[in-house]
Amino acid sequence: MITDTTHIIVGSQNPVKINAAKQAFNTVFKDSIIECVGQAAPSGVREQPLTEAETRLGAQNRALYCHSNHTSEFNNAFFVAMEGGVDKFEEGAATFAYVAIVDSKGKLFTGRSANLPLPNNIYQRLLKGEELGPIMDELFHTSNIRQKSGAIGLLTNNAATRESIYTQALILALAPILHPTHF
Repeated sequence: MITDTTHIIVGSQNPVKINAAKQAFNTVFKDSIIECVGQAAPSGVREQPLTEAETRLGAQNRALYCHSNHTSEFNNAFFVAMEGGVDKFEEGAATFAYVAIVDSKGKLFTGRSANLPLPNNIYQRLLKGEELGPIMDELFHTSNIRQKSGAIGLLTNNAATRESIYTQALILALAPILHPTHF
């Protein structure tokens, strides 16, 4: 039985990110109507974050921005952001995402996705200032892949997608919200 409405404000107008947030919250809050909308929110970092720290900060900045602009509008709301980034690890270059969730009281929760290995030639282009989406569009002859399956979809033959990775990371980041007495 549906008992209440949960409002989700996503710090992006990208449909992949909005759909991922809606899917994650629908999965976790089965007894709630999920109303999910996107809004432009500044990350405060480069368009293509190149470190884990920068990627994390970008997600947190976007979620906190949404909270600061909507905090008085809703009783039951979450402010969500996802930021994709790249970094070089011991195993090589990889892309990943950080997710941030701010609850109605202003408490920040952060999570992270798994790594997707990146070919070195792509990583080198990113270091020169290019963004991952346009590089993937060029290499795979796609258009605006960042609003579709993303590099993740292309490099896994759609076994995983940008949306599925964001959804999983958000669900995991919700654990402390679902079980606050254990955190």
